[in-house]
Amino acid sequence: MNKDYYRASPERVRRFLTYQSTIKNRSEQTIDEYCLDLRLFFKFLCCAYNGLDYENKEIFDAQDITAVDDAFIRGVTLEDAYQFLSYCKSDRGNREKARARKVSCIRAFFKYLKMNNVIDEDPMVNLDSPKLKKSLPKYLTVEQAQKLLQSVDGPNKERDRCILTLFLNCGMRLSELVSLDYNKIRITDDAATVVITGKGNKERTVYLNRACVASLNAYLRVRPKDGVSDRYALFLSNRLSRISPKTVQHLVNTYLDKAGLGGLGFSVHKLRHTAATLMYQTGQVDLLELKEILGHENLNTTQIYTHLMDSRLKAAVDANPLSDFTPSE
Repeated sequence: MNKDYYRASPERVRRFLTYQSTIKNRSEQTIDEYCLDLRLFFKFLCCAYNGLDYENKEIFDAQDITAVDDAFIRGVTLEDAYQFLSYCKSDRGNREKARARKVSCIRAFFKYLKMNNVIDEDPMVNLDSPKLKKSLPKYLTVEQAQKLLQSVDGPNKERDRCILTLFLNCGMRLSELVSLDYNKIRITDDAATVVITGKGNKERTVYLNRACVASLNAYLRVRPKDGVSDRYALFLSNRLSRISPKTVQHLVNTYLDKAGLGGLGFSVHKLRHTAATLMYQTGQVDLLELKEILGHENLNTTQIYTHLMDSRLKAAVDANPLSDFTPSE
């Protein structure tokens, strides 16, 4: 949590953030996003309520929101929230996903206030979220994934190949991969597993296939043991500390470029989509199993892979040479 932003926030916001962190067990990233979104919301309201030009960045940023109290909060209306979302779209260039996140944050905040009897009625209970465009996940083909793995070389090739292999076979999130501890890996004659810490610090066990085991064994043979600052961190940087998300993003992009896959919209997160898509396309894993592997909280999130399969089936039918043939009368 950004302590400066936290201290410069209204007391009720600070209490809400503490509740989300300690009781709801939200991730640090989620807490930071909640903090930023609510600070933005109350700065906007302070400008709007005082007739100030919120389009003026200097005036907007200068708003001191620490004085926002319960009386101020009780005066906030549903219309205020929609005006704020309009400002986010027109003045800040927020797209649907960013505005939807703000809606989720505002709803959670006012639900918390109602639960704690700060307000009698929740004005945001009917706050609608922007309609999100549904797009199918972008993923690498088997051939592209193989080409990516074959592009790995250099002094950290064992580490880098292991990182790519886990992304492509286990469908981990970036945050999950960098937080992996080697003492959470179990490899026996019968099975190999790894305990992954996902969103909300929820742990799940994922089985490792032969490719994962082989790449892990190759990396662990060369992984430094002396002078390591985080003794259990699986993946280490050149400074012998836990590898950072930025370093992983950089190495993934480097190998994508080397494999001739740069500039095609692929990224670390697309490797997660690749793993999920390839597993689902085999027909050997159903949605519930895929949900557990990916660590999705809601099955609806996993449903996108069925839509992807539907689109492939449609494309296959459309590709039939007879698809455009209509016999003459």
